[in-house]
Amino acid sequence: MDFAQELIACLKGSRRVGVLTGAGISAESGLPTFRGANGLWDEKTIRAFATPGGFAKDPKDAWEWYEHRRGEAAKAGPNPGHLALARWEEWLDRQSGWLEILTQNIDGLHQRAGSKRVTELHGSGWFLRCTRCGRRREERTHPLPVRPPRCPECGGLERPNVVFFQENLPEEALDNAARVARECDLFVTVGTSGVVQPAASFVLGASGNGAATLEVNLDPTPLSPHVTWALHGPSGKILPELVALVSGP
Repeated sequence: MDFAQELIACLKGSRRVGVLTGAGISAESGLPTFRGANGLWDEKTIRAFATPGGFAKDPKDAWEWYEHRRGEAAKAGPNPGHLALARWEEWLDRQSGWLEILTQNIDGLHQRAGSKRVTELHGSGWFLRCTRCGRRREERTHPLPVRPPRCPECGGLERPNVVFFQENLPEEALDNAARVARECDLFVTVGTSGVVQPAASFVLGASGNGAATLEVNLDPTPLSPHVTWALHGPSGKILPELVALVSGP
């Protein structure tokens, strides 16, 4: 792909990079997206499994659904897009800069690719949280031996440590996202629909603070007219090419 000289100069000159990733980057690892014709979310699924009331009504069925998602994530691996972002972060670390990922994904693939600065806006499928005492714990075992799982401390029902519909994003994650949008000199969106709030507003916030903005997505989104550059195609192809321009092959 041919890139504009202005974009290449911006990539090479940027030392503080914020990256927002959505389901599209993980789709290239074989994980289904949540929206669209073949998406995981429909109104029935949302009500049954992804709201506090739905989970409380039938936690066993909800956990069976989430366990299937965890199994898919366990079998998937980071793709070239994930690996390119980790390589870019490592290169910027050596230049006394930083790259921070704000992800809407709960699959943990950025961490498995080697990224260190990752804010999980919607939580993680690999952590559980007790609905009684609030204790949070990592759990990589799949399948879970007991479903629904119980808290080892108080015996309370555990839920996935993810953000359900009707719930707010964690305040700490939002604060960190706001800081990244405020301090970065380049903000990149990768594989996100541009419609989920408040995440979709981060790129506009970064632009308002003077940062250049770049969209990498398979198709145009509502954000496309508002970014400095929009590149449309597989992120697993585009990101390695961009990072090679910055850090070398």
